[in-house]
Amino acid sequence: MFKVNPEFEKVQASRPDFNHDAKVTYTKTPNPTWQEGGGGNDGGESLKKDHVEIDPNEEGRPVASNYKLLISGMVPRPIALISTQSADGKSTNLAPFSYAQVINHDPPLFTVGFAGSMDKAKDTMKNLNETKECVINIISEHFVEAANATSINAPYGVSEWETSGLHQAPTSVVKPARVKESVLSIEGKLVETREFESRQTPGKKTGVLAIIEGVRFWVRDDAIDEERTAIDLKVLKPISRLGGISYGRTTEALEIPRPQF
Repeated sequence: MFKVNPEFEKVQASRPDFNHDAKVTYTKTPNPTWQEGGGGNDGGESLKKDHVEIDPNEEGRPVASNYKLLISGMVPRPIALISTQSADGKSTNLAPFSYAQVINHDPPLFTVGFAGSMDKAKDTMKNLNETKECVINIISEHFVEAANATSINAPYGVSEWETSGLHQAPTSVVKPARVKESVLSIEGKLVETREFESRQTPGKKTGVLAIIEGVRFWVRDDAIDEERTAIDLKVLKPISRLGGISYGRTTEALEIPRPQF
């Protein structure tokens, strides 16, 4: 079922093995002695660089160029591995989306962006629009390959649960299952959707924004603190999306206190 690029296999084979023992470490900031008004910490080097102005809607610029630019520059991006099911319950779907983010905590609200139009909605958007329910699962290092497998362009009705080998776990408020392997899963209810129109091809619908309210959180018991207010980064080991086919891992962090006026 899967088609593997032989050239990529050669590149992959030349790279060092994945370090499963890499620990999350905290370092100092680039300039621990930075003072108010200090500006950049590179000694002014970035001020010597010029910039290229790009009009995303300039004549002759393919929309694919904007896509490639944005996914390589707006990084790292969290990935919402979304599980849904059809209105009749006969079809289930699991797919990753990196046009995703949390936007509020009271109520807990999340956004997910879908490329394409509502009338030609792919599996996840079709199911979400019909049932108003989903589960957002966060991807960790220990199942990144399986999560990536859910991005396969399978026809409607083919379940990515099977192609990925991931396991379904019961939910409390919504019908779609959550991913058992996920350290954090969020049961969600659709609040609203908004469709967007192309700037280059007026009248053509090219994107849908979905706002989803989180109604239940599921956190692995070894990742949550006693107050149930914080998730341990060292257990979560989140995977982020970068440009092209690249993913990122978080093994190094730094802390900067918020300034007080």
